[in-house]
Amino acid sequence: MTRYTDLIVEAANRLQDADVPNPDIDAWELFAFAFRMDKKEYLMRMSEEAKDEEGVARYAEAIDLRCKRIPLQHITGEQGFMGLTFHVNEDVLCPRQDTETLVEVALQRLLPGMHVLDLCTGSGCILISLLALAQDITGVGVDISEKALIVARENAWINRIDAEFLQGDLFAPVKGERFDMIVCNPPYIPSAVIPKLMPEVRDHEPRQALDGDRDGLAYYRKITAQAHKYLKRGGYLIFEIGIGQRDAVAQMLFMNGYRDMICYRDYSENERVMLGRLE
Repeated sequence: MTRYTDLIVEAANRLQDADVPNPDIDAWELFAFAFRMDKKEYLMRMSEEAKDEEGVARYAEAIDLRCKRIPLQHITGEQGFMGLTFHVNEDVLCPRQDTETLVEVALQRLLPGMHVLDLCTGSGCILISLLALAQDITGVGVDISEKALIVARENAWINRIDAEFLQGDLFAPVKGERFDMIVCNPPYIPSAVIPKLMPEVRDHEPRQALDGDRDGLAYYRKITAQAHKYLKRGGYLIFEIGIGQRDAVAQMLFMNGYRDMICYRDYSENERVMLGRLE
C-alpha cells in the first residue's frame, strides 16, 4: 500500500538526488498541486492509501519535470505575490519575494489620483499589485515583449484589475505622458554571470528580462537619462537593484536631477530598492 505520506517522502528524495533546492518544500507544493489538497486535508488523510490514480500520475509527472530543473512555478502555472495570484510561464520572470519590497516602498508614497508607469512590466505583478492595494490610482505597464504582455493582461483579468499594458521599448509607447511615479524591475544581471545562474533561471526564464549588459547597469543608465521627460516634478523613480549596485544607481539618479535617494533592504537584508525624487 502506498500512502499519501509515502509519495511525498519518495518525491522529496528524488528531488534531493537531482540537486533541486528545498526538495521538501517543492515535494509538498507539487503534491498540493497534483492532488488539489491543502495542508489541513493532507494532515487528516496522510496515512490513507493513495487511490487517486489521476493525482498519482499528475504528481509523478510534476516531479519528473522538477527533477529536470523546470521551475516549480512553470509546472503549477502560478506564483503568489503580495497576497495575489499570478499566472506565469517561460515568457516572464517568476515574481519573487524580493520584488515585494519595491511594491511596499511605492505603496508608502502613492496617493489617490496618482498615475504610475511600470517599465519592464513582465508578468505585470508590480503594477497589478499597486492598483489592487493602493486607493484610486491609475497605471500603465510597458514591456518590449508582446508575449510577456499577454501574460500581464491575463493577470490583470485574473485579479480583476483595470490596467493598460503597452508594447514597446521603455518610454516609446508613452511619449507625451507624465506620471507621478515610475517603477521598474529592469534586467540587471551582468551578461557574464548569466551562464552561472541556477538552471531554473538560466535555462527557463527569458534572457532579455535578465541581461543587464556587461556590468548589469545598462537599463538604469537608459531609464535615468530619459525618465525626467515622463515624470512630474516631485515624482518618484523607484528601481529594484542587484546586490552591489546601490552606489552606481544612486550616482546616476543624482546626476540626472534626483534627490532624497533612499536604499531599502529586502527581507534577506540585501540592498534591493533605490528611490529618488525628481527635483
